[in-house]
Amino acid sequence: MLEKVVIANRGEIALRILRACHALGIRTVAVHSTVDRNLKHVAMADESVCIGPAASKDSYLNMPAIIAAAEVTDAQAIHPGYGFLSENADFAERVEQSGFVFIGPRAETIRLMGDKVEAIRAMKAAGVPCVPGSGGPLGDDPAVNARIAHEIGYPVIIKAAGGGGGRGMRVVHAEAALANAIATTKAEAKAAFGNDQVYMEKYLENPRHVEIQVLADGQGHAIHLGERDCSMQRRHQKVVEEAPAPGITPELRAQIGQVCVEACLRIGYRGAGTFEFLYQDGRFYFIEMNTRIQVEHPVTEMVTGIDLVREQLRIAAGLPLSIRQEDVVLRGHAIECRINAEDPDSFLPCPGLVTHFHAPGGPGVRVDSHVYEGYRVPPNYDSMIGKLIVHGADREQAIARMRVALSELVVDGIKTNVPLQQRILADAGFAEGGRNIHYLEKKLAERREAAIGLC
Repeated sequence: MLEKVVIANRGEIALRILRACHALGIRTVAVHSTVDRNLKHVAMADESVCIGPAASKDSYLNMPAIIAAAEVTDAQAIHPGYGFLSENADFAERVEQSGFVFIGPRAETIRLMGDKVEAIRAMKAAGVPCVPGSGGPLGDDPAVNARIAHEIGYPVIIKAAGGGGGRGMRVVHAEAALANAIATTKAEAKAAFGNDQVYMEKYLENPRHVEIQVLADGQGHAIHLGERDCSMQRRHQKVVEEAPAPGITPELRAQIGQVCVEACLRIGYRGAGTFEFLYQDGRFYFIEMNTRIQVEHPVTEMVTGIDLVREQLRIAAGLPLSIRQEDVVLRGHAIECRINAEDPDSFLPCPGLVTHFHAPGGPGVRVDSHVYEGYRVPPNYDSMIGKLIVHGADREQAIARMRVALSELVVDGIKTNVPLQQRILADAGFAEGGRNIHYLEKKLAERREAAIGLC
């Protein structure tokens, strides 16, 4: 087993990794920016190293500083968490070249999955169902692009090859808007990702977002751990996640899960990963693979009883998978609500001092958060301050427990999105299950229109 790990992240995921390390007897090094010296995991780590000022580019995205922290502390490995450098192939490569273990896939795998065009090609070759599309990057000939769109059928969506996280995409409903949409998306992609390649896909109008969790040891063994439904989204960002996904039969789960396992083996995948799909009319359509631990991984842990971060650490140590596919059994239902420091109506970030914090409790309740009373939420990073997760014998019980847990959660001194989460959990459509990715946006639009009407 590894002896010492640098945690190259912050917030709740850094604390989550630290706990998994300590449970395995692994010593930890917390790297942090100047404004994060009071984070909970920094105090709990065996060692800590300041790697730069508040700006991400000067600290959590500073590759030389993170690698230097591993060198001066005699660490063996670096865990990137999610976000920041977690899916940066150059970083993974530099970590390995510097003599350390990167806790994640190999650099070439990250690079392959990071290019959406190449990822789709690889998945098609592996037999993974994909959305009908251009099959490659779009050229500069308007007539050719128009013909591709016509063959696919409107509406279509233009996507940046290097995009992700809901950025770099534009829906086109008619040919008259196609050329401008392609040009605009290319320009945005160049500015945001340094890569102006774009591709085209059929735009599915009422899909759900369903993803498959996988683990692979890079030694010829891979398993899937069922699916998660992440369809409650705002501006392509997940708000509520649950496992298993409503309406997915055991037969369909086994079928699509096995397809993902075979794809992992084909590309030589190593570590934890997630195949993200759009699901519509009983069919799965691959959109991307995330080569890291996901924000929503706790719901899978709750229904399987498998510690995903522990498995990441074991795999990075060179150990084969300790779990066989037949060992994976889904029990009950789990729901996760992301808790953000933001106004629940305007969604503007609300950094500041947390004057009082109370975490909910009770059977099946889990709180993953780095927040404590007296903690000051900085304005420099993502607004998520924690995750509230519940588990129940079934979906109905899980919803009931989440409603109670949200009512007990207290975060004073700043605004949070708890009122939004309470509205979602009280919504009849959500209670029925199986809502599509546009459902929450439509509900929010209706609420805004009603508010304007009252004025």
